[in-house]
Parts: sequence; C-alpha cells; structure tokens
Amino acid sequence: MKKKLWDPVFGGIVIGISIILTFYIAGRGLGASGALTAFAATIQNIVSPSVTQSSQYFSKYFANGANPLDDYLVYLVIGVMIGSFIAGMVSKDMKLEVLKGPNISSKGRLWYALAGGILVGYAARMARGCTSGQALVGGAELSVGAWAFMFSIFAGGFAVAYFIRRQWI
Repeated sequence: MKKKLWDPVFGGIVIGISIILTFYIAGRGLGASGALTAFAATIQNIVSPSVTQSSQYFSKYFANGANPLDDYLVYLVIGVMIGSFIAGMVSKDMKLEVLKGPNISSKGRLWYALAGGILVGYAARMARGCTSGQALVGGAELSVGAWAFMFSIFAGGFAVAYFIRRQWI
C-alpha cells in the first residue's frame, strides 16, 4: 500500500505562513541552532557557573538574570520533537531503524551521522544560524549571506556525495 504524504507545495505554503507569523508575533524568524545553544549554555552553567560567567559567548545568555530556556525557539524545538513523535504514532510509521547502504555497517553509518552532525552544528554557529534560519528566514529576507550559505551547502553536498555514495550502492 502506497503511503499518502503531504503535498510539498502545501507544506511550503505552511512554512511560508509560519515564517511570516513568527516575524509578526516574535519579531524574528525561525531557527533550531539558537535553541540548542540555549540548552548548551544552560548545561554549562549547571556544570560550571564560573566558566559560563567568564565566557564572552555564553555569559550574554544570563545577562541581567535572564534564563536562556525562556526563548520561543526552545519551545519551537520541543514542539517539533513532540509533534514529530505524535505524527509518527498517528500515521503508524514510527520505527527505530538505521538507514544505510549495503557497503557500510550500522555502526559505521551512525559514526558518519555523528561526525556530520557535529560539523553541521559547529558550522551553524559560525554562520550565525542553521540551515532553517539561514535558508528559510535569510532567504525570505533576500539576504546575500543566506543565499551564499545555501549555494555553499548544495555545492558541498554535491562534492561530498561523490565520496560517500559508495556506501549506498
């Protein structure tokens, strides 16, 4: 039986409306890396408050008694995780699996995924935003930097695909 999926045009319209609403309601756009940075700042502050307060990067999250977890992006990421879980349960399409090609082990695939995730996370902080923030919000604002970022993402993906595709065929 073929799965019934959402129409991608409808999905794009919903994302576009969501971006407009976040600018109207919150005064800024979407992005997941800001929420992950807030989580990291909070964990570092729990483990070593003195290091957090002396850090130029993380100390600003606690300026004037602020709580970094009191940010709409944190709630957005939590909502996406909960919503994804519910959607998977409702569609009866939720299962734990490792998607991989025949030429790589599950363990190898997970190591590649971890390494890629670390690189993308680091790059997102250096670029001052993740792909959702850069492409969706920056692209909507016609930011030259966001468009350069997205062209670089696609170029990098094509360049690396040549070396990685052997694992999938």
